Amino acid sequence: MNRRSLLALAFCLAATLSGPASAQDAVPARVVLETTAGPIVVETDPRAPITAANFLRYVDEGRFDGTDFYRGMELGAGTGVVQGGTANAPDRILPPIAHEPTSQTGLRHVHGALSMARFDPGTADGDLFIIVGDLPGFDAGRPAPGDPGFAVFGRVVEGMDVVRAILAAPKSPTEGEGFMRGQMLDPRVRIVSARRAPAD
Repeated sequence: MNRRSLLALAFCLAATLSGPASAQDAVPARVVLETTAGPIVVETDPRAPITAANFLRYVDEGRFDGTDFYRGMELGAGTGVVQGGTANAPDRILPPIAHEPTSQTGLRHVHGALSMARFDPGTADGDLFIIVGDLPGFDAGRPAPGDPGFAVFGRVVEGMDVVRAILAAPKSPTEGEGFMRGQMLDPRVRIVSARRAPAD
C-alpha cells in the first residue's frame, strides 16, 4: 500500500472515530421528556453530531430521569430560556464534550431550539435549555465577533405550550446568584423520564 493510500485510510478512520456515537445517532431521533408540567417532544439534529450523541447517551442511560427544569429566564416580548438537566445532580454528569458552534453546524437559536448550557466552550455536559422566541444573540459571533455562542443540537416538535408554561411558572425571589437571582423556578418542574420515542 502506497503512502497516499495509507493517508486516505487514516483520514477515513479518523472521520469514523470522530463521528456520531452510532449509526442510529446519525439521523434525527425523537425523545419524549415527561415532566410534571406535561410532555415535551424534542428531535435531535445530526448537523451537531457530538452534542446530539451526548444528549442521547444521557437519555439512554436514564441520567435525566428525576432531574429538573429549574430556571426560567424571561427576556421580554415573549422570549426567554427554560433550563434544566443534571446541574443539580452531580452524580449523573458525564465528562464534558467538545463545543459545536452554530457557525459550524448552521443551526440557530430560533423558537423551540434545544441547546447546551455551559461555562467555557468545551465544558457542556448534561445541562440544556430551550429557546422561546428567536434569540440570535446566543449564536456564535453574536453579540460580538469571535463569541463562541452556544451549541444548538435539536428542536422541540411538540409541547411548546408546556415550555411556555414552565417559563411563566413562579420563581423564587431569593434563589440564584448574580443575574440569575429571581430566575429559579419555585417549585421546580421535575423531568420524570426521558425516553426515545418509538420509530414510526
